[in-house]
Amino acid sequence: MHEQYQPREIEAAAQSHWEAHQSFEVSEQPGKDTFYCLSMFPYPSGKLHMGHVRNYTIGDVIARYQRMQGKNVLQPMGWDAFGMPAENAAMQNQVAPAAWTYANIDYMKTQLKSLGLAVDWSREVTTCKPDYYRWEQWLFTRLFEKGVIYRKNGTVNWDPVDQTVLANEQVIDGRGWRSGALIEKREIPMYYFKITAYADELLSSLDTLEGWPEQVKTMQRNWIGKSRGMEVSFPFDAASIGSEGALKVFTTRPDTLMGATYVAVAAEHPLATLAAQGNAELQAFIDECKRGGVAEADIATQEKKGLATGLFVLHPLSGEKLPVWVANYVLMNYGEGAVMAVPAHDERDFEFASKYALPVKTVIRTSAGDATPAPWQDAYAEHGELINSAEFDGLDFAGAFDAIEMALQKKGLGQARTQFRLRDWGISRQRYWGCPIPIIHCDACGDVPVPEDQLPVVLPEDVVPDGAGSPLARMPEFYQCSCPKCGAPAKRETDTMDTFVESSWYYARYASPKFEGGMVDKAAANHWLPVDQYIGGIEHAILHLLYARFFHKLMRDEGLVDSDEPFTNLLTQGMVIAETYYRLQDNGAKLWFNPADVEVEMDAKGKPLSARLKSDGLPVEIGGIEKMSKSKNNGVDPQTMIEQYGADTCRLFMMFASPPDMSLEWSDSGVEGASRFLRRVWRLAHGHVAAGLPGALDLASLNDAQKGVRRAIHLAIKQASQDIGQHHKFNTAIAQVMTLMNVLEKAPSDSAQDRALLQEGLEAVALLLAPITPHISHALWQQLGHAKPIIDARWPQVDESALVQDSLTLVVQVNGKLRGQIEVPAAASREEVEAAARANENVLRFTEGTTIRKVIVVPGKLVNIVAN
Repeated sequence: MHEQYQPREIEAAAQSHWEAHQSFEVSEQPGKDTFYCLSMFPYPSGKLHMGHVRNYTIGDVIARYQRMQGKNVLQPMGWDAFGMPAENAAMQNQVAPAAWTYANIDYMKTQLKSLGLAVDWSREVTTCKPDYYRWEQWLFTRLFEKGVIYRKNGTVNWDPVDQTVLANEQVIDGRGWRSGALIEKREIPMYYFKITAYADELLSSLDTLEGWPEQVKTMQRNWIGKSRGMEVSFPFDAASIGSEGALKVFTTRPDTLMGATYVAVAAEHPLATLAAQGNAELQAFIDECKRGGVAEADIATQEKKGLATGLFVLHPLSGEKLPVWVANYVLMNYGEGAVMAVPAHDERDFEFASKYALPVKTVIRTSAGDATPAPWQDAYAEHGELINSAEFDGLDFAGAFDAIEMALQKKGLGQARTQFRLRDWGISRQRYWGCPIPIIHCDACGDVPVPEDQLPVVLPEDVVPDGAGSPLARMPEFYQCSCPKCGAPAKRETDTMDTFVESSWYYARYASPKFEGGMVDKAAANHWLPVDQYIGGIEHAILHLLYARFFHKLMRDEGLVDSDEPFTNLLTQGMVIAETYYRLQDNGAKLWFNPADVEVEMDAKGKPLSARLKSDGLPVEIGGIEKMSKSKNNGVDPQTMIEQYGADTCRLFMMFASPPDMSLEWSDSGVEGASRFLRRVWRLAHGHVAAGLPGALDLASLNDAQKGVRRAIHLAIKQASQDIGQHHKFNTAIAQVMTLMNVLEKAPSDSAQDRALLQEGLEAVALLLAPITPHISHALWQQLGHAKPIIDARWPQVDESALVQDSLTLVVQVNGKLRGQIEVPAAASREEVEAAARANENVLRFTEGTTIRKVIVVPGKLVNIVAN
């Protein structure tokens, strides 16, 4: 055993051993408990960042711990490899996205392996490879034939220069993020997953996910947004509209129906189109609305604008004529594309009505009284007693709901309905680097799914996109084909799928990644699924996790899996954050500097006072602590840290600095501290091994001091077992090992018993650290005389008899201040403890001449004597 801790050599040796013995490759073993541990797979961006390191280390600690519990543990890894970043990089570097992606995967895989993750690399999946997306296309065709996937026109952000659809976040101030062109709202054919058909189950089965954070479940409940309301029809005013019919709206506040003073429709609504005929001003406004974003958040914050159409509808109960307005805050793809406006009790409607001098009619008595709102108060939106509502006056919300429904039903103009905020999932992307949609368009046969024996529809990988729409639409060699039904010339779909589709089922493919007989091998899928522990950032709480739950139910209904949910337990890890530094430039922009390039002056308490750039010695501004990011230049390169300190030091710091679900503040001194601790462990083990390994421990002949050392060993085992196994509090588990090390370093090593006790203590340290710092633990275990590797060792068991104490040392306080210590038999009664405390020589000095009013005994800890 080398005298110095040499992480580079130690880690290389351990990783070589694991690779040579295929230590983490697993197969189905019926009868043996399984544990499927999965961290969200990475996008192959080119380099690992500290968020990756933390995410995968957390998963690895859990996986290794469960293996030490004797379970058959699966921990796979793969690549979420399609998507826009590859296209953007390809355009910048003039390379094909495939080449860029595969090169990044090779590099990042090497980085991940350097962390020493217990990953079964034989199960690696890459979503941009045909052997993976073939089965995605297969499921698509089945669901399309069943109607679970359908095609219809959808409203999108259209960039007229790049000739492509943009996501909401790619529209900045109404312009395309890349081209700068004014964005238009267009209706184009899109493919949709009918996720709304599963809305009720997606909502109700959240209650079964006891291992999920409440915050995530609440976010999903709000996103699904189940609400009971009323479908109300406002009959057309024949004189202004020129035809019979009715405008449908959905409202969750039918109790305010008598306060409706106008209706508003989306720019794409048929009534808006009708009114714009021959009305140039209205047509121009509609065109302006179509150029706006389609995100709800944008609509909520933008200035409310509208234009009267000159059309009217009739109030369904009072018969009053209400004007129809086109408003930019109404979206065609939400609800019916129309709203009944009740300005007195809806802030958005109130803002609009105030701007255009429309009537405001109060019909609910709220805590703000009966007054007409001016200015707006949140109280105006409260439920309350109906007023100014004819025969409905005096009713509360529930009573009004039922009475108004009955009145509407009598007229055939309304009924109660349950509605969801959730909308069907549009998956069409006018992008090249994605999974091709397996549909063929035939003039005679319509939209025809590609037959199973013609799958996969392979995406050509040698294309370099130019940003002007999808290259596939300009490649006859890709889209020209024959109709599978009639054989006539036809056109292949050139849209590709949203990359959320690939990440919605990858966890299931890991169960049988090389299976060629279907999407999953059902026996293998049922053996491993659902995932026992899933780990990833809370930013994925809604879309990815909701889509994965939806996909699991789709696969269940296709007979591919038996379980209802994909992930039993979910851990959402916190961010890695670090200090930021910048200088203001002449144009007002901030130039950010990496913390490694900055020298910081601290006060006595470690608070930063000032900072200077090392290169020029001039001051820089301290920008505060933020998430590590390229934009703020406050990231730390994991590879640099691993090369400087070793993977175990990085892993130890990551797990010790903060609980996994909290933010972790990066600290160079913290990393250095983790390195010092591992050197301490190595130094103690080296001294012990150098003196020769001892014989067995004789428990019967331990003296009191030795019993104290052994108690510390088993107390650390007990606490660390609870912290890691039950609570995932790796930081406190590490603290237990540090406390144990303090005891072991001070323990004598003179006698055979002392040395045998130190052997037990060092073995406990190696085992407790094995999930967290696997490389050094692997080496220590060998040096401590074990032939089998530590990854095959069991988690240490607590010897409860070692925790039993013959005597206890209690502190004694007088009026809350420490005044002495007493040693009493562990079985001493309260009276005996109190008597020993009163008789303590130092305590007597502080109670002499006083009256003892009360004696408080905290069993096993302290005695407090209250005197005056």
